[in-house]
Amino acid sequence: MRLEITCQDRLGITQDVLDILVAHEIDLRGIEIDPTGKIFLNFPNIEFADFQHLMPKIRHIDGIDDVKTTPFMPGEREKNQLSAILRTLPDPVFSVDAKGRILLCNEAVTSGLELGFNEVAGSDIGEIVKGFNFQRWMDGDKPRPQSTKVKFIQQDYLADMLPITVADGESNRIMAGAVVILKSEMRLGQQFTAFHQSPTDSFDRFATESTCMKRVVHEAKRIADLDAPILIFGETGTGKEMIARACHQSSRRSEGAFLALNCASLPDSVAETELFGYAEGAFNQPTAKVGLLEQARGGTLLLDEIADMSSQLQAKLLRVLEDGEFRRVGDATVVSVDVRFICTTCRDLGQLVEEGRFRKELYYRLNVLSLVMPSLKDRRQDIVPLAEAFIAQHSTKLGRRPAKLSKSCVEFLQQYPWPGNVRQLQNALYRALSLLDGKEITKEDIQLPNCAPSVTYIDENFEGTLDEEVKKFEKDLLKRLYPFYPSTRQLAKKLGLSHTAIANKLREYGINKATVKL
Repeated sequence: MRLEITCQDRLGITQDVLDILVAHEIDLRGIEIDPTGKIFLNFPNIEFADFQHLMPKIRHIDGIDDVKTTPFMPGEREKNQLSAILRTLPDPVFSVDAKGRILLCNEAVTSGLELGFNEVAGSDIGEIVKGFNFQRWMDGDKPRPQSTKVKFIQQDYLADMLPITVADGESNRIMAGAVVILKSEMRLGQQFTAFHQSPTDSFDRFATESTCMKRVVHEAKRIADLDAPILIFGETGTGKEMIARACHQSSRRSEGAFLALNCASLPDSVAETELFGYAEGAFNQPTAKVGLLEQARGGTLLLDEIADMSSQLQAKLLRVLEDGEFRRVGDATVVSVDVRFICTTCRDLGQLVEEGRFRKELYYRLNVLSLVMPSLKDRRQDIVPLAEAFIAQHSTKLGRRPAKLSKSCVEFLQQYPWPGNVRQLQNALYRALSLLDGKEITKEDIQLPNCAPSVTYIDENFEGTLDEEVKKFEKDLLKRLYPFYPSTRQLAKKLGLSHTAIANKLREYGINKATVKL
């Protein structure tokens, strides 16, 4: 379990948090503090009852603003992404020490040499990359970055050599090693062509006034052209599919297909045939069906809400990731495919793995590169630019001039919590424009469920029992949350209860889609 704690800059606040963990006898696996001052904790899963007591105690510490669970620690993501970048770069990359011995290299090196990493590690780079004296360069006075022509596996490459220096404890820096990147003539040609193409950025469609969204788009641009799987976390309606499509359009696979499968919307048997297809004669069908995996060959396949994929399909998908091949349903012939996978989820896959509800091997195969789409309430600066963009877009569809937002409407949009995120904002504005008579959208034109907190004060002489008053409060709370979490599973996750417990309470209080306006 991992917690993200938003707090103020106060001396001793971290120690106060640790004291609570010690009091609860919680074994801390790791602690990190990011540049913004947030505290991240990593500790083993604890019982729900203990978790219920722990969270309020942390929140009550002076200077703590918010506490929530998070899928991973910042260091875990950074380490995984750096490792993935090294492994999946198409160019051969070496990291060497000050003596020229190879410390790290990527798959482009080992596959080209047809050797395992252990056979390459420790070798002198001069024995593998010919045509340049690496040792003389590193032994020189203040080596500088250099590019030169070399030979690797009897082929010509351009080598970029980047020195790595560390401080010697004083004001000087000493040579610690180097990174060597090789680029073939073909790759240089591709880059030269890309450099001269007209500037079209598939990420320009994103509103990035907020710091958190700027960071997400920056990370997405860096990983878009890598070939490893991408796992995108985020609440419903945050734009996970949109950024997945942007990553595809910015990759070397942009000329290939971008296809999607919603793992939550189809029965298991249908999802299997949609993904893998079936052979001629299967299901008494006269012709074979080509699945999405084959249709997306050379392109990208988006698996939306991967957490809802059945364990049987997870096992078959794992083989595709490991071997790059599969069999159609009802067929013995092996089909090889070259597809990049992008997966989305609104759930904590790491938690599902620990609960045994998602395959561990598949999780580690998919979670190579990751992005976290922030909720709209965390990117307030983007709300007005998004609203204006949606108004322009919808006005074109409706054949009318774009309306303006009134001051009261702008304030309302920025203060509303947006449980449905960007999709809810887009739908609300479309409805307002469709029914608008004037040229200005006011607060009254935006119809949204009321999210204002309602507090009931009970007089000391109230009639009834404690149990009756608790049930009144419980019913009121469930009625207010139900429009935003209209499935028992969503509501159960929000309140930290079991699916069965929530279903029983909704039935007891008569709360359903027929009695509550969504």
